[in-house]
Amino acid sequence: MSDVATSAPAARTAVVAAALELFATQGFDQTSVEQIAQAAGVSRSTFFRQFGGKDDVVFTDHEQLLEELRDFLARPHANPWAAVCEASVRVFTHFAADPELARRRYGVVREVPALREREIITVFRYERLFDEYLREALPGIDPLDAVGYAALVTAVHNHVLRQLLRGPKRVPVAALRRALDDAMRRFGVLDDAEPADDDVVVAVFPKRMPRAEIARRLGEQLD
Repeated sequence: MSDVATSAPAARTAVVAAALELFATQGFDQTSVEQIAQAAGVSRSTFFRQFGGKDDVVFTDHEQLLEELRDFLARPHANPWAAVCEASVRVFTHFAADPELARRRYGVVREVPALREREIITVFRYERLFDEYLREALPGIDPLDAVGYAALVTAVHNHVLRQLLRGPKRVPVAALRRALDDAMRRFGVLDDAEPADDDVVVAVFPKRMPRAEIARRLGEQLD
C-alpha cells in the first residue's frame, strides 16, 4: 500500500470506484471501511484521512465541486445569471466525463435511504451557493428572484443529469446548455443579441425580467 500515491486525484478516484463497486455488489451496510481500503490498495488510516467515512466517499466529488464553484463564482463575471449557468455546466461536465462511475454512484444512492437524504441536502447546498452569489453580485435583487433563479438552474441541471444517469445513452453538455438557455430566456435574462452602440438607446425588457437585472444592463450601457 502506498499512502503517498493516494494523494493524486486519479488515486482518489480509484478509491471511490472501488468503494462504489463494493457497495453495488454486496450492499452499503455490508461493506466495511477495511474492505474498501483493501480493494483500493490503501491503508485504513489513509482512507479515513482522505474521506472520513463511507458516506463521505460517495459524496467526495460534490465536496470538491462545491469548493471549485465557490472559487469560480468569486471571480468577476460580466453576467451573473450566465455565471450561475456556467457553474452548473461545470458540475455536469465533471460527471459526464465518467458516466459509468456516475451511474454506479447513482444506483448506490437510490438503494440507501441515508444516502438519499444526504443527496437532497447536497443539492440544496448548490442551490444556496447560487442564491447567495446572486444576492452579492446583484445588489438590490429581489430575494425571490435570487432564490427562484437558483432553484430553476438547479432543477434544470438535475433533470438533464438524470437523463445521463438513468440510461446508457450519451447526453452531451450541449443538451444542458440548451436547457439552461431556455431557462434564462423564460426568466428574461438571456442575452439574445448584442445591443447597438449609439448615442440614443431605447431599452425594452420583458416584464418578467428582475429589476436588478434591468438595472445591471442599463448600468453597463451608461458606463
